[in-house]
Amino acid sequence: MITRTMLLALLALSSPAVAHAHAMLDRANPPVGGTVGSAPRAVSLTFTEKLEPAFSTIRVENASGERVDAGKPQVERGSGNVLRVGLKTLPPGSYKVIWKVLSVDTHTTEGNFSFQVGR
Repeated sequence: MITRTMLLALLALSSPAVAHAHAMLDRANPPVGGTVGSAPRAVSLTFTEKLEPAFSTIRVENASGERVDAGKPQVERGSGNVLRVGLKTLPPGSYKVIWKVLSVDTHTTEGNFSFQVGR
């Protein structure tokens, strides 16, 4: 007699493996949750997969929710997995980075994090 658990295990073993690659945030500058002594001139995000530039964005906001990013986000040409956006001059305070990217294999990921300037 085959139990439900045995049936599920057999189905899992007989199914072909499917690889799901997603562009996950690998590292950030300024660092996720970090504090920097002086205001950065840009936010740079490195992902685990190459990105589709036309559909990848970064938004940076101050504590009041006002945008402080400057210019259009750019994917670094050499690597294809680094997304960067310039920043306005930032006074000391807390900032939120909101990102959404599309990897070249058509998977979308998004997230956010904060960093501090000063103190």
